[in-house]
Amino acid sequence: MKKILAFTLAETLIVMGVIGVVAALTLPNLNQSTGNKEKVVKLQKLYSNLNDALGRAEAVYGPINTWPKDGNMTERFMNRLFEFMKVSKNCGLADSSKTCWSESLSGQPNYGSFITADGSGVFVFASFNCDQSTMVSGDKSCGSIKIDIDGPHKGKNEYGIDMFYFAIAEKQGIIPNHSREFNNISWINYPTTCFEWHPYCTAWVIENGNMDYLKADRNGKCPNGTVLSETNTSCN
Repeated sequence: MKKILAFTLAETLIVMGVIGVVAALTLPNLNQSTGNKEKVVKLQKLYSNLNDALGRAEAVYGPINTWPKDGNMTERFMNRLFEFMKVSKNCGLADSSKTCWSESLSGQPNYGSFITADGSGVFVFASFNCDQSTMVSGDKSCGSIKIDIDGPHKGKNEYGIDMFYFAIAEKQGIIPNHSREFNNISWINYPTTCFEWHPYCTAWVIENGNMDYLKADRNGKCPNGTVLSETNTSCN
């Protein structure tokens, strides 16, 4: 009789168990990496849309520092953006119910918020005097925009993970907060400040297209020994 070679049931179960362990170890990292890439693409697109809307608004109404300063300037700023971008919900000023934005500042009357067409929460403060304390190198800050990329009621609501913020500059438009333009502020050094405090990583995401700072330690060192820097922008 011809002997048929085959795996035993025990051997098959062992192989399946090994595959299961490997999958359990690798799938969470793969899912996180995929999720981060989606956030990066979404943030870059929204950043482009906001800048485009501001540029169009200034083409119609003139430079931002010439806009009327009577009434609530944040509300005027948002309304002029809305003319040139898609918004699914406008919570206006003082969103005390936190419909559009999750943080406590949303209950203050000088701050406004809205939800974009793709579901991101946006939080705005604008002052056309452009005399805010946060100065941009060679420019002035006219306010700030914060973005909760997956909306106010999803995700961790943590800066550098799903929340990011930008400055509204008098000349440069909307720029990632604490990028090179902020290097005139003594304690900010792009990009090393990002590795220490993730709230200052917006510029890293916009410029480098990744969130690898989440993999690195406070010195920018990745698990594989790679050290992140302006020229070495990935842990891979």
